[in-house]
Amino acid sequence: MVNRLLNEDITRQVSEFFQQLQEPVQVLFFGSKNNCDYCEDTRQLIEEVVGTSDKLGLSVYDIDQDAGLAQQYKVDKTPGMVIAGRDGDQILDYGIRYSGIPSGHEFSSLINTLVVVSNRDSGLDQQTRDFLSKLDKPVHLQVFVTPT
Repeated sequence: MVNRLLNEDITRQVSEFFQQLQEPVQVLFFGSKNNCDYCEDTRQLIEEVVGTSDKLGLSVYDIDQDAGLAQQYKVDKTPGMVIAGRDGDQILDYGIRYSGIPSGHEFSSLINTLVVVSNRDSGLDQQTRDFLSKLDKPVHLQVFVTPT
């Protein structure tokens, strides 16, 4: 039997927090059998998280075997995840990606991201939305964190 990564208390807290979920969310996980130290742990972690709510779904892919899909979603690192909305069979890609294992503070960011995507509202104020609507070129925003 595989040991759980999330203890009962954390699982209960996540499940309670997910009472806020409104619309379905699909997590697309990309792993690799080659040179991916954290793929197995990341997959197990996201399986445990997704298992706390019926509003969450998970699709698992291999970045090499499913290279076309990885390219479509612009996933080039493993472990990698796409956090997307789901409307029936349609995937609603909001451009949210995670690379690496979301542990430590990144875990709470992942949980919050799932709620934001489910609620289909970024929470940005109107002034920010107005500014962003005027952008005429794609913006590639990355946030890097290091474990400390």
